[in-house]
Amino acid sequence: MATDRVGSQMSTGFFDRARSIAPEGYNRWLVPPCALAIHLSIGMAYGFSVFWLPLSRALGVAKPIECKGMTLIQAMTTTNCDWRVSDLVWTYSIFFVVLGAAAAIWGGWLEKVGPRKAGAVAAFCWAGGIAIGAVGVSWHQLWLVWLGTGLIGGIGLGLGYISPVSTLIKWFPDRRGLATGMAIMGFGGGAMIGSPLADQLIKHFANAQGVGVWPTFLVLAAIYFVAMMSGALGYRVPRDGWKPAGWTPPVASATASGGSSNGYVHLDDAHKTAQFWMIWAVLLLNVSASIGIIGVASPMLQEVFAGRLIGQPSIAFGALDVTQKAAIAAIGAGFVGVISLFNIAGRFVWATSSDRLGRKPTYAIMTALGALLYGLVAPTLIGGSVGLFILTFCICASMYGGGFATVPAYLADTFGTKFVGAIHGRLLTAWSTAGVLGPLIVTTLRDHALAAKVPAAQVYPPIYFTLGGLLVLAFLINLMIRPVNPALLRYDEAGAVSQVTAHSEATDDVSHGAAASTSSAVLIAWVLVLIPIAWGVWQTAAKASVLLR
Repeated sequence: MATDRVGSQMSTGFFDRARSIAPEGYNRWLVPPCALAIHLSIGMAYGFSVFWLPLSRALGVAKPIECKGMTLIQAMTTTNCDWRVSDLVWTYSIFFVVLGAAAAIWGGWLEKVGPRKAGAVAAFCWAGGIAIGAVGVSWHQLWLVWLGTGLIGGIGLGLGYISPVSTLIKWFPDRRGLATGMAIMGFGGGAMIGSPLADQLIKHFANAQGVGVWPTFLVLAAIYFVAMMSGALGYRVPRDGWKPAGWTPPVASATASGGSSNGYVHLDDAHKTAQFWMIWAVLLLNVSASIGIIGVASPMLQEVFAGRLIGQPSIAFGALDVTQKAAIAAIGAGFVGVISLFNIAGRFVWATSSDRLGRKPTYAIMTALGALLYGLVAPTLIGGSVGLFILTFCICASMYGGGFATVPAYLADTFGTKFVGAIHGRLLTAWSTAGVLGPLIVTTLRDHALAAKVPAAQVYPPIYFTLGGLLVLAFLINLMIRPVNPALLRYDEAGAVSQVTAHSEATDDVSHGAAASTSSAVLIAWVLVLIPIAWGVWQTAAKASVLLR
């Protein structure tokens, strides 16, 4: 027996799940900062647009070296022509398609090996992908940028996004919405920190020979690797059977949104249920309704209100001179900043509120309110109050973020917590689909209207009506969600005993975790993640302050 125990310990690797099981007395509030360290890093994917304009003149430096008639295939390998912004934006598309695919493919693996190993792999992929992208920029090979930053980095995005979900839900069974809201808020805030930091680094490294992007990539890769590895190494998972002090699990019964408070649906069965696909559809429609409009937020505000934004209500958008367009462009950028803040805040506020309201009612409120704002309020504000128009879309942005942050808890309520990370990974294919569908709807309707010579201010009402219709459909589907068939529920009473035994045999080396669980350790961990968040908020607020002038 002793020999077997020693052999078991020797075969347990440092990154194995068994070595990350928390010791007695571990403070669960150390886990959210670890999740935020990872999500704040990968959230920079939202901010990569800061690189497009500098990269579009990577060869010419002062101005782009244009090659007329260059195809996308030619752009992938050219060393003589600067890339177009339209070529570079494909990196953004690859990010989110691969994110959803990676989360779906490796979600089950994550549940098996634990968040520490998955977080470490995410760090190597995300930071390593950006570093490979730096080589691609240095060699001026677009295919290498796509391979490194887009594909490999996208895998890091997928694993990094879902790695904390099941862990936090298991640590906070009494506050599932709060737990997921804290982490996914970080993903929304990553660009808020990364974009201004990247902008400052680009300016620092830029010179007459280069635009400063590839060294910026390398610096960011180093920063993100350290942050993500720190988060991954800090992860701990609770022993089976653990519960918060003073919390009594509800009796085994079907919850309001489905599933059971004590049982779980196996990963192999979850995607075969109607409930999975209904939640998938609700997320798809909720994200599609906002992601496209957020992408055109700045030009939308400028085209709808034009001269009114600078106190010249009689001047239409097409009649603005260069100076006036520059002035309203700054206001448009401020609008994007405010939307970003509401997107981030909504992830925390809506997810936390769902702990009291319930997940199904929360989605009902978000989709119904969104349909009202898009379908009825926004069209009437064309030519009306600029302030109310901005507020309307800020509320919509908060519900866009809130949908992301609330859905992991919705899944845990419906299918139980055991496989929630893997189930969430599969559900994120709805996000990948929405990333194509939402912008396609908005840009198609917008381009059609502009081609038909519709006045700029009147281009958007048909778009608002369409998006409102998507949310009405989401509202109806959400109402149809019922508890899963009790026959699908499983219970692991014996499994809990065996895992606790494995903990006692294989995790003596994490006894130092008890010392790290002091209140000072919690304080330090939170300060380390809150400082960059505060800096990002300050930077964004400074840009958004133009709206108050």
